Amino acid sequence: MMQIISITIILIALMGEIKAENDLPVVPVEEVDLNRYCGIWYEIAKYPNRFQNKCSCCTSAEYTLREDGKIKVVNRCLKADSSLSVAEGIAKKKDSKGSNAKLKVRFAPSWLSWLPAVWGNYWIIDLASDYSYAVVGEPSRKYLWILSRTKTMDQPVYDKIIERLKAMGYDTDKLILSEQN
Repeated sequence: MMQIISITIILIALMGEIKAENDLPVVPVEEVDLNRYCGIWYEIAKYPNRFQNKCSCCTSAEYTLREDGKIKVVNRCLKADSSLSVAEGIAKKKDSKGSNAKLKVRFAPSWLSWLPAVWGNYWIIDLASDYSYAVVGEPSRKYLWILSRTKTMDQPVYDKIIERLKAMGYDTDKLILSEQN
């Protein structure tokens, strides 16, 4: 009986620890120079997601600042049959008062832009001071991308990013490394 009580106490303590880790807030970087952020980013790793299922390799994102302050987004990847898949969208600041590291992005047609459900969170949660890498996530931790200005990333840099993600409560075991040819 004492064993069952001890095991139960340990399990409750572990569950509390896991819950506390997931209760950590996802915090974006303080400020982003959107002019420097724009350009081409290569996907180094990601959480699996339904809208990238068709991508087999060579995933990139290109951001271009528009005159209206919004960002044109063009995501590209190669499918298994070596054909190119392209998705175009728009990103904007989440709100006028908040950090410009909290963006909303949509890939739905512009005539649907009035629907809140077509806008997804795009938070820049880690960013190199020289803008050589960025990490994008969102409050629920359902999505995560590690991006680089180059097609490869040095292992020590990647390892440090992983450490910071773990400290933010992300399950880094779910990350899938992306192939860049």
